[in-house]
Amino acid sequence: MDAIELSVFSSRVAAACDEMGAVLRRAAFSTNIKDRLDYSCAVFDPQGRLCAQAAHIPVHLGSMAYAMQDLVAGMQWAPGDMVVVNDPYLGGTHLPDVTLIAPVYLQAKLIGFVANRAHHADIGAHSPGSMPVSRCLEEEGLIISPRHLLREDQVETGCLEAITTATANPLQMDGDMAAQISANRTGVQRLLQLAGPMGVHRYLAGLDAVNDYAARLAARALSRIPDGRYEFEDVMEDDGTGEVDIRIAVSIRIEQGRADVDFNGTAAQVQGNINCPLSVAAAGVYYVFRCLMPEHTPACTGSFRSIALTAPEGCLLNARRPAAVAAGNVETSSRVVDVVMGALAQAIPELIPAASQGTMNNLAMGSRDGDRAWDYYETLGGGMGAGSRHNGLSAIQSHMTNTLNTPIEVLEMNFPLRLQRYQLRDHSGGAGRHRGGNGLVREYEFLEPATVTLLTERRHTGPWGLAGGCAGASGENWRGSERLPAKTSFRIQAGECLSLCTPGGGGWGSAREEEGTK
Repeated sequence: MDAIELSVFSSRVAAACDEMGAVLRRAAFSTNIKDRLDYSCAVFDPQGRLCAQAAHIPVHLGSMAYAMQDLVAGMQWAPGDMVVVNDPYLGGTHLPDVTLIAPVYLQAKLIGFVANRAHHADIGAHSPGSMPVSRCLEEEGLIISPRHLLREDQVETGCLEAITTATANPLQMDGDMAAQISANRTGVQRLLQLAGPMGVHRYLAGLDAVNDYAARLAARALSRIPDGRYEFEDVMEDDGTGEVDIRIAVSIRIEQGRADVDFNGTAAQVQGNINCPLSVAAAGVYYVFRCLMPEHTPACTGSFRSIALTAPEGCLLNARRPAAVAAGNVETSSRVVDVVMGALAQAIPELIPAASQGTMNNLAMGSRDGDRAWDYYETLGGGMGAGSRHNGLSAIQSHMTNTLNTPIEVLEMNFPLRLQRYQLRDHSGGAGRHRGGNGLVREYEFLEPATVTLLTERRHTGPWGLAGGCAGASGENWRGSERLPAKTSFRIQAGECLSLCTPGGGGWGSAREEEGTK
């Protein structure tokens, strides 16, 4: 392929991911998928190497890129099959993220896979929202090891029933699973439309060419980082069971366009649920380096060839079964980004921003009382860190998440909730020559009794600034006038209010420089 043919080919493969996402969104039943867009879609080659992905959720896609090769190698495949999995230790992230994988066959030859991953607010945990303050994996819901959901286009009813009946609303789960199946079928059709006229050999050669091109762009980007060793550390504030200031340490060695990322020195896995499998840590690492590459770099395995990753087995970032992981995917992955950026800021300070809010401010809620069971889950935006040339953005999802906020109208229409406040949290961004973005305030009034779970971070120490910039304000959780812990679960009564005040981003450059420019 020449340069133009390669660009068109790469765009068409990526477009299949975009269309899969559109089908999933429009066919889904749950607010979490159709309104918040908490899902991701991707295309892989016959060996399970990532070839294209839509601009969906970084923590989903980076972890799939890391784990898919082992996952697809361990299964028997035939045309029309689909495999379902959510086990974090066998290719998943945390239990609410359910992944469906479908093979693509052309002329009886396997030419790749399509996959989509969607977050389900109910995956069978006892705590509504299925994001409990857990101490082991079994407390977090239904564990789905890789198994066939479809064989030769026929649904394995026993597998589907096991998934749907584990939830409080089987009809909604059944609809969402049908949407995920439809998304994969769409991806298979689009790849066959692309590969059919090309033929098997030329299509597979095109996938190899895309990965090789991405590898060259990635190596060139990494070669602009000065050779050397760069270290940084930060902490997870608590694990929800009483352990605090849990260390995450990284050492990055840059040498001739390669990066070796080593998490030796990171704390051992903990009793609470902030542990994560290595694939989630890899997602955070890949994300940071991907941000340093040219925008036109294909989102595929080739872009990560120059990056090596190690973490001691049994540490927080490479936990052993049955460690709880519900918050590892959302909170610990955010801190992985912080420490990798903190290390690289020593080498390329003009390209690295101050710390963003460093948490997804996870809020899970629902009820098993009365005639209508309901589950709801959302993440909240906050302040983004400022950079050497810009202020941070305010009230935005940053780094490892890319979901939308749930519109107030959708929230109030579907759940017994009323939004009393939804506003910027003024003056929460860190001061500096460039100011960090502000967090937000979101206040919920409960119209019926419910169970609430909070999994949050940066509630004691604000996101750090760079180059003399000030830290952003730390977050706060309030039940009426009572300040709540960062990670907690409780019953709330009708008429009570819950407020989340999210962290601001760190500032960049000294505040004196800011005053001098006025």
